[in-house]
Amino acid sequence: MISRAEGTRRQGRLHNLPATSLNPETTTEPSSWREILRRWCPGKGRMLSPSSAPMPERGWQTTGATGSLQKVKKFNSQDFRELRALCLSQGLLFEDATFPAHSSSIGARLLPQEELWQIQWKRPTELQRNPYLIMDGVSRFDIMQGEIGDCWMLAALGSLTLRKQFLENVLPKDQGFQDDYAGIFHFRFWQYGEWVDVVIDDRLPILNGRYLFVHPRTSNEFWPSLLEKAYAKLRGSYQNLNGGYLSDALVDLTGGVQVQFSLRDPPPDLKEILKAADRSQCLMGCSTPGQARRNIELKNGIVQGHAYTITGAVKIPYKNGWKHIIRIWNPWGHGEWKGPWSDNSHQWDRVEPKYREALLRNKDDGEFWMSYENFQEQFSWLYICNSTPTFLDFGDEHCSVWSLTSYTNLWSQGLPTRKSHYSSGAASTNPQYFFKVLDHDPNTYNVAISLMQKHAEGMQDEKNLKIGFFLSMENSRVLKQIFFRTRDVTSYLTLSPGTYSVLPAAAEEQEFQFLLRIFIRNQDHHESSYSLTSPRLPMDIPRENQDSSYKALFLKYAKQDSTIDALQLQQLLNEVILKDEMTSLGGRFSFDSCRSILALMDLNSNGRLTLQEFGSLWQRLTKYMDIFIREDRNHSGFLDAAELKNAIQAAGLASDGRLVRLLALRYGDAGGRLGFCDFLCCMLRLDTMSHAFQNLAKGGSQILMTAMEWLTLVMYT
Repeated sequence: MISRAEGTRRQGRLHNLPATSLNPETTTEPSSWREILRRWCPGKGRMLSPSSAPMPERGWQTTGATGSLQKVKKFNSQDFRELRALCLSQGLLFEDATFPAHSSSIGARLLPQEELWQIQWKRPTELQRNPYLIMDGVSRFDIMQGEIGDCWMLAALGSLTLRKQFLENVLPKDQGFQDDYAGIFHFRFWQYGEWVDVVIDDRLPILNGRYLFVHPRTSNEFWPSLLEKAYAKLRGSYQNLNGGYLSDALVDLTGGVQVQFSLRDPPPDLKEILKAADRSQCLMGCSTPGQARRNIELKNGIVQGHAYTITGAVKIPYKNGWKHIIRIWNPWGHGEWKGPWSDNSHQWDRVEPKYREALLRNKDDGEFWMSYENFQEQFSWLYICNSTPTFLDFGDEHCSVWSLTSYTNLWSQGLPTRKSHYSSGAASTNPQYFFKVLDHDPNTYNVAISLMQKHAEGMQDEKNLKIGFFLSMENSRVLKQIFFRTRDVTSYLTLSPGTYSVLPAAAEEQEFQFLLRIFIRNQDHHESSYSLTSPRLPMDIPRENQDSSYKALFLKYAKQDSTIDALQLQQLLNEVILKDEMTSLGGRFSFDSCRSILALMDLNSNGRLTLQEFGSLWQRLTKYMDIFIREDRNHSGFLDAAELKNAIQAAGLASDGRLVRLLALRYGDAGGRLGFCDFLCCMLRLDTMSHAFQNLAKGGSQILMTAMEWLTLVMYT
């Protein structure tokens, strides 16, 4: 069964709006040496935006695919290999104390109390003489839904079996009943930006000699039952699988972006979206109207309040034209549509044999074909999911390249909500995120925005808040707002070139985390995705609307006197900046390098950074991070001498071949390459000294200063 989710399909074609310029502040004449230092870099001493500082309070930003299987989180801190090795060394079968063979793992309200006490927990080795995890590959036809109403999860799982690129992420191959069997298995699920490895024992609940929940069609194949148990553990109990959202399960099994389409008010190009989704290997599902958990089966074979898997969408020649038909699978493993295009319908008699033989499977296995028109009549919602929104690539012979930027942050109590008036005040206190659209085709979608609310660990069944976002162009008026009471709110759009801001919001005042993902279609497939999305704030945004999130980051690491010393700066840079894979490859920030960075920005010469000084540092840091990523053409995590020269030019600084060679010798490794930490130290010093000379020379080519002034300049900074 399924609890019907509200649809989030909205579309818009938005156009350019006038930009607003930043009014520069004036500087005063220097009255001391430190005042001269203030003039080295225009912006020191001002609260310029830290280029839309991408690290809001307790937040971070990533570019590229969300979540990595190289850094899988261990659920409940359980390590599968260590636990299995321990069991094998002791000759024991694993028993999971965190999800025990007890009624608490079932849930108190799922079954009558007398049935709960009758449940027996048995291992596959007790149920079958020769059990297997997988036999002859993984198929949707291996699944047969049990007593629990988790069709929403099984429909997503059925779709997963068709997409091997995702299946291998969820179902690791390093386990089974034949080799190193110790009664322990593990499965992976995507949760709010990271993959989570869930360990279980293989004791399954049996009631009156029958599987209580999902059971395999082949008696000695156990991957569906064990995977379902792992998902139940992730969500707290089997009871928490009894009714849910198909859209949530699709995302949990892929880490992808999902979009829901109302079949009562479908977009005009839905047929094309369906075909593009099938062609590009998307996961797809659908749901019927009606009350969940009642299992009402209509005379035509369709179950009300139920979730299904979409397993195909094609256009075939029929009579004198073409017919769009859709293939659908019921997680029950039986029960099919009895209308036109069903297994025995006469429509197939008029289909060419080569199409009929390729498409028709006349078997009571829960799978059937139906026309697009009947599909729209019988079903209420369509769900499509993929790692990128390739279902919007209809009209393309090949899937487009989509760039992705992700942000994780915290909504705090007291921040403006949807109820608040959207104003410059609201925009300055709520975290905002900016992205650029370089080009567009008015006939295709080029942006998808996904916002997900994060529930606390162990509280996945917690009630969803009503969440959404405001979309503006360069902090002008709101162009779009969308709010729904679902875990995940997604919108796809056609946007004209320009810079846009996304302001996440909630309809209720409650502290909780969120994940924001922005997908942008690349018009030039050779264009680096990093140039298309950016967490930086454009310099023509009014100051009152600048993102204040770097302040929260500063306060998180600052001392009680609201300053940061070199040790705290080292911790901040290593924990926040090196979250990005490209910036982390060149090594970590050393204490010495952080002392040098601090000295360059320390206007008060006290060995600490104030919030104002940190703001100037952050603005430069994000600028140089952009340049570093853009100039690192081969994504090695280093810049060679030629790339360093290009980076210096991109920063607007003067250099020649001799200077570049010296910088590579001074800041580079044995091969003359600079990682991001060394590159940042190099660019900060080069930038600072260049501006110092320009300001002190006052337009000339020479400067005059005393020996002590010179020593103060070169020895501290």
